[in-house]
This record gives sequence, structure tokens and C-alpha cells, in this order.
Amino acid sequence: MPHIRIFLFTLLFLNCFSNFAVAQSEPVSEARINRLIKEAWDDFKDSNFERSLITSRVALNYATAAKNDNLIAKAYKVIAGNYNELSEIDKALFFYNKGLYYANKTDNDSLKYSLHNNIGNIYCFEKKQFDKGIDYYQKSIAYSLKTNNSDQIYFTNVNIAWAYFDIGRFDAGYPYLKFVGDHVEKYGDASTEIIVYMLNGMYSSYKNENTAANSYFLKAIAAGENSDEKSDLSYTHLEYSKFLTKIKNYKEAYKHLVKFNEITEELYNQEKLKKASIAGFNLELDEYKRQIDKIENEKTSQSQSLKKSRIIVILFILTSLILLFLIVTLIKNIGFKKKHNLELLEAKEIAEEASLLKTQFISTISHELRTPLYGVVGITNMLLEEHKELSQSQHLSALKFSARYLLSLVNDILQINKIEENKVVLESLTFNISDEITMIKNSLSFLSQKNNNKINVEIDDYIPEYLIGDKLRLGQILMNLVSNALKFTKNGEVDIIVKLHKIEGKLYYLDFLIRDNGVGIAAVDQNKIFEKFVQVGRKDEDYQGTGLGLSIVKRLLGLFGSTITLESDLGAGTAFSFVIPFEHDPQKTKKIIEDIEVDLTSSEIYKILIVEDNLINQLVTKKIIEKNNFVCKVVDDGFGALTILEKERFDLILMDINMPLMNGFEATKRIRLLGVKTPIVALTAFDKDEITDEALSSGMNDIIVKPFEPVKLFKIINYLIIEAKNAGF
Repeated sequence: MPHIRIFLFTLLFLNCFSNFAVAQSEPVSEARINRLIKEAWDDFKDSNFERSLITSRVALNYATAAKNDNLIAKAYKVIAGNYNELSEIDKALFFYNKGLYYANKTDNDSLKYSLHNNIGNIYCFEKKQFDKGIDYYQKSIAYSLKTNNSDQIYFTNVNIAWAYFDIGRFDAGYPYLKFVGDHVEKYGDASTEIIVYMLNGMYSSYKNENTAANSYFLKAIAAGENSDEKSDLSYTHLEYSKFLTKIKNYKEAYKHLVKFNEITEELYNQEKLKKASIAGFNLELDEYKRQIDKIENEKTSQSQSLKKSRIIVILFILTSLILLFLIVTLIKNIGFKKKHNLELLEAKEIAEEASLLKTQFISTISHELRTPLYGVVGITNMLLEEHKELSQSQHLSALKFSARYLLSLVNDILQINKIEENKVVLESLTFNISDEITMIKNSLSFLSQKNNNKINVEIDDYIPEYLIGDKLRLGQILMNLVSNALKFTKNGEVDIIVKLHKIEGKLYYLDFLIRDNGVGIAAVDQNKIFEKFVQVGRKDEDYQGTGLGLSIVKRLLGLFGSTITLESDLGAGTAFSFVIPFEHDPQKTKKIIEDIEVDLTSSEIYKILIVEDNLINQLVTKKIIEKNNFVCKVVDDGFGALTILEKERFDLILMDINMPLMNGFEATKRIRLLGVKTPIVALTAFDKDEITDEALSSGMNDIIVKPFEPVKLFKIINYLIIEAKNAGF
């Protein structure tokens, strides 16, 4: 014992001195950083790009050290502006997005407006991705409205009109130009005067109003010659040259084209570009240095952890040796119990065999349930898409809703141990409580009619229209409780009552009550019903079920930090109640809804091979793939895949696992032996954890479990195809 105490004291002493202090330099004041950013911006406006980049680099380093997100964003904005003017468009877009990332951490809506507007300029005028650019313009206007800055709204409308005119869509851009014209006296200034005259000239030229067009262009040039905005003047000379060419005044057109070239050469001489590129290179080195510093810090942390781990390993080995000595001694002392131990060993082997059989059984049931559910969900979606007149059908909506909840229920039953170990994380989704309960009521209408029951719903008017929380888990809780109430009630009523319990900040606590006037539960059984596989008060011919419903309800409520209360008497019915908090945040709700709207269509046409033996799943997967404008071919098994791959080339292969003749693993191995590098994704109903090792070792690139969300499928497809093309496959 004294030796152990000395060892532990030594360990404690070493641990106390394993940390050391790191000296930090004093941060630069925010006022000085602001001055540096202003100097960089002034140099940028004077076309002194070299000095602007150097100064903004220093400001960025200071702002990063000060951890001031607002100043970091401003520095990145100046840097991006320099690269934009130097025609380094990809770098400009990179630094604008970096600035937007830090700006979004602040409440500076004016800065967010400016960054969105500038990114819109790049996509419209440089990248020629018009729709994406207009989207950024619209977001910039939204931030202007939040700050009530009419000048910014006016300025962005000028940009949108210019963007439309630049691609020849004059009729679409005219409303924005008209807005600008109607408000020019109130919001117009010297910075937009040249462009506004130029745009009016372009539109008049489009309308063949040549006299008006000529007048507007001349006004724009006159304004430009009295302004510092030489780049706008150069654009005006270029557009005026195009107009003069159109009316066949070639001599004047040539003069203005020469003017355009002279101003452009003056703004962007080669010496400035060369010096600026050197400053820009130093800026990029700073970015790499930040990444390297981050890696070095992580390395130091890992090294310290490794030292502590070595000490722990030594202690573990010593403890293990002591335990081993005790075990050997114990075995010698209980040798006379050998026969009994053999019996225990046999019992252990039987238990392990039973556990293995249960695992295999659950795995098989999982696969067999997910496969038809994939067909149900997929065909329901196809019906809703191909027959728009069925979109309001309660029966079809209830079918889709029930299939999805059945799938979720299957997953929860198979992973109930994960729930108990708190490995399930609640999601944050926006939902309407009235809509969710109505959907549950409709999906259980068949069960209520079977026992001649009526479902009553009462929802407190003070509950907000939209809440944020895990609506799927809430739906499972209510589905289990309401379906139980309907099963154990005949010729009666089931009430679903939701009241507002209390409000704490943005959290709204809802009080749920599920009440029936059915058979009730005896007092002696009320403590048992939340255990797994327990069924009380039922006859085999009356009620069906697994006995898992209330057990899952209890565990799901635990995830919400809530408990369930039961009140019941035999013959008088049963009432379950619980309280769950949900968030109410209109801005966050809007963002969640915007994030859900994902465009699955692709600008490129990829060729996909589906290897699947189930005809219904073939149909569903093919429809999903072709809806994204991909070319799709289907084969029934692995042999079919090997045959078609000898003749045709595909961008990606979706491979089923459980197929006759040759399974997906074997088919993948043979495909790789042929030298085919095409990405292969396992599309299977097996649980992902069960097959990951075998899938990767066979040569597969990823796994998707059916049923799946199309968004997730296409994210994986696009990522793997682009990665393969970059690798030269």
C-alpha cells in the first residue's frame, strides 16, 4: 500500500507540471484596426491595389488576433474588392465568402448588405451565373429593408437593372430602371449618376429611340469626366461605341472605343498588377500560416494527451497484473467447483448463441421491413408528383405519413439500446402543431372507425403557429399513445388536448393530454406498462402489438427532458400527460424553411447504372434518378453489371447488396478487378453499421440506407462524381 501511495503522488505531481503558460502579446485597439481598414479602402478607391492589399493584410492579422468578427469581415471585404478589380475573380469570390462567414456572426446588417451585393456583382457580371447573382441581390435588398436604408435599395436596383441589360433582357430589367428613375432625385448621387444615364441610353437604344439614347450617353460621359469613377466612364464609352456602331456612325464609334481602351489601360497598368500580385501572395501565405498554426496547436495538444495516456497505460498494466495474480489465485482456490463452472460455461455459450440468433433475426427483419417501405414511400411520392390532382388527398397523405412513421418506429425498435444510452440526438425542425396532430388523426382514422371511436382535438389558441423542435419524435409519442387509446376503447371517445403551460424566453412549454374512456388499467399493472414487451389487460383475440409502444414513449420523452404521468381506473378510462418545451423564433423558422428548399436538379447530365433485383425498387430508384435529369440504366444482378460495364462507361454505380446469384460485395470486387474506377455506392436496406467494413473492403465508396431522402442521395452522387473526375478517372 505505501508503494501505491508514492506512485499516485508522483503521478499527481507530474500531471500538475504538465501544463505551461504561453505569453500573449497585447492586442491592437479596435480604433487602430478601423483606421487601417479605412486606409486600405481609400487606397483601393485610388486604384493603388498594392498598398491596399498590404494594409488590409495587416488589419486582418490584427483583427484575427483580437477575435473581432466585424473587423475581420471588413478586412476580407477590402481584400476581395482588390482581387475583383484585378480580375482575380475566383480569389475575390473566396474572400467575399470568408467575409460573409464572419459578418453572419455579427448584427452588422449594412456589412451583410454590401457583401451580398458585391457577390451578386461577381455572379452576374463575371461568372455569368445570372440567377445566382440575382438571388444575392435580393438578399442584399432584404438587409437594406432591415436597416431601413433606402440609399442601399436604390443602389442595388441599379445593379439589378444593369445585370438584366448586360444579358440583353431589357424588358425584365426596365422595372428596376424605372424604380431608379422615379427615386433619382431623392436617393441618386454622383456614384450612380453615370451608370443611370448609361442604362437609360442602353434602354433607349433597345427601343430604337436613338435621339434620346444619344442624349443619355453624352450626359453619362459628361458626368464621368467630372467624376473620379473612371471605370464607370470607361463602360459608358464602350456602350456608347456599341450604340454608334448600331446607327452606323463608325468613325465616332471608333473614337469612343479608343477612349475605353485608354481609360482601362490607365487603371490597370502592368506594374500595378505585378506589385499587387506579390502583396496578394503574401496575403495567401498568411492564410496558410493560420492553418499551419492551427495544426501545430492540435499537434501540441495531442502530444500532451499522449504523455498522459502513457502514464494511464502503465497504471492499467500494473492493475491488470495485480488482477491477473488475484484471478490465478482464485482459480486455484475454487478448483473443486470445476463441474459447476462447466455448467455455467455451457449456459454462457447457449446465451451467446441465442444473442447471436436474435441479432441475426433483427437484422433480417430490418432488411425485410425497409425494402417494402422503400417501395411504399417511393411510389407514394411518384403518385403525388405525376398526379397533381391527388396532392390534397387525405388518404394518400396519410399513407405517406404512416409509412414514414412506421419506418421511424422500426428504426427505434432496432436501436432501442441507442436510445437508452442517449445516443439519439433530437433534431430542430419547424412545424405547425395543429397540422401534425391533424395528420396523426387522419392516419389513425381506420383504427378509430374499426372500434367505432371518435377522436376529439383541442389546441390552445395561445400556442404560436410555428414551433421549432423534433416533430418526428413528438409524432411517434402521440401515435403510440393515441393508437393505444383507440385499441383499448370501443364505442367511445379519445381526446387529444394541447395547452400552453408556460413561456420562458423563446421556449413555449406545451402540456399534452391523451385521454380515453376505455377499459382502463388496473393499479397493480400501472408500474409495469412502461417496461419493454409488457402487455396487460388484453385478450389475444382483441388487441395486437409488440408491447414496445409505451417503453419507446418513455425513452423518447426522456430525450426531451420530460416524464409521463398516468391516471387510470378499470372501466373508467386512461389519461396520459406530459410537458415538452419547443422553441418559437420566427427568424430561425424562416431560415430552417429556406434551408429545406434544396434544388435537386443538376446542370450536368450524368450516366448512372442501377444494380437491383427488386422490380418495385428498380422503378422507384430509376424515377428518382431520372427526375434529376440523369441518364439511367438498370440491370437485375451482378452478372448483368459486369456484362454492361464491358461495353459502356458510367459516371456512378448504385449497387444493391442482397441479390441472387452474386451479391453486391462480390460484384463490386469483380468490377474493381476489371480496372473500373467508377464510384460505387451501396443502396441497401441493411443497417449501415452492419455492412460498413465489408462494403469498404470490397471497393465501395459509400453507403445509403433505403428508404432515403433524395437530397442526401444526390449530394453523395455529385460529390463522388466530381471527386472521381478531379482524380482523372
